[in-house]
Amino acid sequence: MPASEGLKAAAFEAGADPALIIGADGALKAANEAAETLFGQALGLLSRSRFRDAVTSGDKVALLMARALETGSPAREREVEFALPGQPAFQAGLVASPLSEGAVLLTLHPNGGNVARRTIDIHGLRSIGGLGRMLAHEIKNPLAGIRGAAQLLKQGVKAEDAALAELIVEETERIRRLVDRVEELGWDQPVAGHPVNIHAVLDRVKALAANGPADGLVLRDAYDPSLPPTSGDEDQLIQIFLNLVKNAAEAAHARGDGRGEIVVSTAYRHGLRVRTEDGKTKAVPLEVRILDNGPGVPPRLRDQLFEPFVSSKSNGTGLGLALVAKLVAAHGGLVDFESEPGRTQFRVLLPVQSQHTAG
Repeated sequence: MPASEGLKAAAFEAGADPALIIGADGALKAANEAAETLFGQALGLLSRSRFRDAVTSGDKVALLMARALETGSPAREREVEFALPGQPAFQAGLVASPLSEGAVLLTLHPNGGNVARRTIDIHGLRSIGGLGRMLAHEIKNPLAGIRGAAQLLKQGVKAEDAALAELIVEETERIRRLVDRVEELGWDQPVAGHPVNIHAVLDRVKALAANGPADGLVLRDAYDPSLPPTSGDEDQLIQIFLNLVKNAAEAAHARGDGRGEIVVSTAYRHGLRVRTEDGKTKAVPLEVRILDNGPGVPPRLRDQLFEPFVSSKSNGTGLGLALVAKLVAAHGGLVDFESEPGRTQFRVLLPVQSQHTAG
């Protein structure tokens, strides 16, 4: 096999992350499918010029490549900014791995390169469904009482309080539907593929949080208004993000200085893909981030945070994040996080409507 074909094969075998082969002359030699999706038509510019001259952080890239070639081992940079003509700028982690003939394999991690993706125990998550079915009857009885009381309350309150009473009615009805779904659906049944406006979901979550767990906190959003719809179940998506915002609120309150803050942001990330169970990859470009300025996830829990019955709270059940992981996976997406004292960020990646349909 000619050297150029070998390099191209190596690039395509690099995995789901965008990968580029840069030759000894600094020019692009090959790119995998994820890189083609990420850079689009700009790859033509890269192939005709020196890579370092075509990106905003070219000097940093060149130094990283030089370090990899000098040491003969991979060199890493946590955050590198990439921007090409006609393309929006983005930051990514970057790994430079030396190859033969002075070439370098560049692997991009658009999540910033410092997020440890957690392996989720699917068998453990399935136990949540069994536990939910066992508890469903016990949940439905008090839930019916709450809903009835809220309906009576709504008839006698002032006009300005009627909206809160209606919110209680609507939320108890949503919980009832979720409990019904836990009873009816097994783990392997697909989620109904209805188009869902993720910003409508997040606005509902913020309204619930502002009158509950996030009361007293700064709750901000930073939305990308051009996001296309995702595909899935609106109630389950509300459950996913309500759990994440509730956790963020508890962490922000734990500061104890009255300066707690939560930021909910969305973005469209070209080139982000996840590997499916059949070994293929699927685009998950719709990104939602939940950021808080609390004390951070204890290091001892970070590798098991999405597993059932793992909790950092003394009175926690450890089911919230496990349920989040289960529901995100059912929607064909991925959830991960990064955490340090004063900054914890959960990220949910979802497919868009045209890329994920359920039968």
